Amino acid sequence: MGNGLSDQTPILSSLPSFQSFHIVILGLDSAGKTTVLYRLQFNEFVNTVPTKGFNTEKIKVTLGNSKTVTFHFWDVGGQEKLRPLWKSYTRCTDGIVFVVDSVDVERMEEAKTELHKITRISENQGVPVLIIANKQDLRNSLSLSEIEKMLAMSELSSLTPWHLQPTCAIIGDGLKEGLEKLHDMIIKRRKMLRQQKKKR
Repeated sequence: MGNGLSDQTPILSSLPSFQSFHIVILGLDSAGKTTVLYRLQFNEFVNTVPTKGFNTEKIKVTLGNSKTVTFHFWDVGGQEKLRPLWKSYTRCTDGIVFVVDSVDVERMEEAKTELHKITRISENQGVPVLIIANKQDLRNSLSLSEIEKMLAMSELSSLTPWHLQPTCAIIGDGLKEGLEKLHDMIIKRRKMLRQQKKKR
């Protein structure tokens, strides 16, 4: 019984890779990662509990030009003791969604540290990052420019394409637009990698 998974791997890897995009959702605990995941899946607010390990869902999303794209999301717990595991989830990922709590000024520095740490890993060089500024509906939320500054986005590697998206995961505002940007960045990167291979 224990070996069942490894037997299936070749079948999965022979499927065309464009079928679905592997996306990892990261961020500090209580930023709203799981709320984002289930808002995308069920298009409604789902009351969540802190994630002890990870949640994974395959979700079909219709993007702007009415093209349906399948995202395979891995939502990984954000508690401090779980963060060292993040890098094993980002291996071979197409994109990273990093969720920040726009109200939690005290922990913005901590969020910045984790964001920079994960994008500096050599395997993640060039992986597109969608930063979701969650809880933008709350009166005391930071503005996008404040968040950009506090997360030191300008100091991210020039190889890392990123987009900062204002959202409210509870009602779903801004999530679709953010995913469209992420999808565009992934497609652009794939084209670039293909061209580089041709040049070799």
